[in-house]
Amino acid sequence: MLSAWLRSFLPAPMNASMAERLRGGGGALVGLLVTGLVCPWLMGPGSGMPVLIAPLGASAVLLFAVPASPLAQPWSIMGGNTVSAIVGVTCAQWVPDTLLAAPLAVSLAIGAMFALRCLHPPGGAIALTTVLGGPAVTAAGYGFVLSPVALSSAVLMLAAITLNNATRRPYPHMQQVVRKNPHQTADRDPTRRIGVRAEDLDAVLQRYDGVLDVSRDELDSLLQQAEVQAYRRRFGEITCAEIMSRDVVAVQYGTPLAEAWLLLRRHNIRALPVIDPAHRVIGMVSDVDFMKNPELDPYDGIEARFRHLIRRLTTLHADRPEVVGQIMPRGIRTVAEDVHIAELVPLMADAGLRHVPVVNSQRRLSGIIAQSDLIAGLYRDSLISGDAQDLKRAA
Repeated sequence: MLSAWLRSFLPAPMNASMAERLRGGGGALVGLLVTGLVCPWLMGPGSGMPVLIAPLGASAVLLFAVPASPLAQPWSIMGGNTVSAIVGVTCAQWVPDTLLAAPLAVSLAIGAMFALRCLHPPGGAIALTTVLGGPAVTAAGYGFVLSPVALSSAVLMLAAITLNNATRRPYPHMQQVVRKNPHQTADRDPTRRIGVRAEDLDAVLQRYDGVLDVSRDELDSLLQQAEVQAYRRRFGEITCAEIMSRDVVAVQYGTPLAEAWLLLRRHNIRALPVIDPAHRVIGMVSDVDFMKNPELDPYDGIEARFRHLIRRLTTLHADRPEVVGQIMPRGIRTVAEDVHIAELVPLMADAGLRHVPVVNSQRRLSGIIAQSDLIAGLYRDSLISGDAQDLKRAA
């Protein structure tokens, strides 16, 4: 029991790669350097106030080392540091005993940050610094809140937005938008009908009754990835390259709509990848995209009206769609050949994708996977796993 308690003092394993560690340290270096250079220019000469106050170092750790943390988001740094400075100045002015004013400022700052949902650990240091900062800080009064606290926090935040996104690390961390059922019914997403549900996660977090340094949607995403990893461990490896259709019928941006529609009908397929001259995927056009044309009434003779629409397309005015690229949805989801088929389940089951293009290492189209391909792959996977377990039991 004692040894286990003593082991709890040892540091936890660090999962961050060397590149991630260098990015965090380098980001803090550049961010604080920019803050130290820009703020004096904005404050003007003769301000007499420090620019890089100590708590900004702690803010830099959050913004550049753990930018996905709820404690590192823009509202957290701006709101947390600013409200803590206000609380600190107020306590310094109204409580003459410094020994009492300092802990009271930190305590009230934490309460204010909780109330405003901007918890930011360096805010406690800001409140303490405001009380113990000396004559210059005391003389500045509430001016200290604006400069340097709010100003330096804003510049550091802008540097974090620029540097994190420049190194392909999204910041601010976007909360996942609740996706509506694509069929406009009350059913849950298919992957949410079994396993961990959203309300299960919410119930556990409520019982936990503490602050986690990870957002709820990030935790939910990690749970989904863990389920995929468990599937791969249990059923083995079947990649997209093994189940995809390789003889893909594709079109280009300028392919006439009439020609694309005839390809859909001739090959009895539902979607066509759109590629550029280098064979890279730039989009996908499906029979649904044809139906979305306002000229078409989907409830009155669809087949006949399609033929009528296609015949008219070559004589329509320029402001009406004539080629595939004009009706192609913006944005396209692709997967690599070596991706495990389990990772397709959320895309097709929850996001409602019926087809997913597969690309090779040069990002060129190498195949396409339909929902039927995925079902066949999962079925084959389960059979292989079942046979393996039977052999193990027989042995």
